[in-house]
Amino acid sequence: MAVPFRRTGKTRKRKRRTHYKLTAPALVVCPQTGEFTLPHRVTPNSGYYNGQKVLTKKESKAD
Repeated sequence: MAVPFRRTGKTRKRKRRTHYKLTAPALVVCPQTGEFTLPHRVTPNSGYYNGQKVLTKKESKAD
């Protein structure tokens, strides 16, 4: 089994791991409802995409 000749230093290890980070999701404000949504997606609460109504809500049967 291969074993490193010298140990990896703290600085070298941390430089390598600088790319392991989370990115914040891009959010836009829906012009119809004012809520935050992901860009380029139909908002499920209003059904609008690019200023046009593309999704209609189904009516539920209430007894």
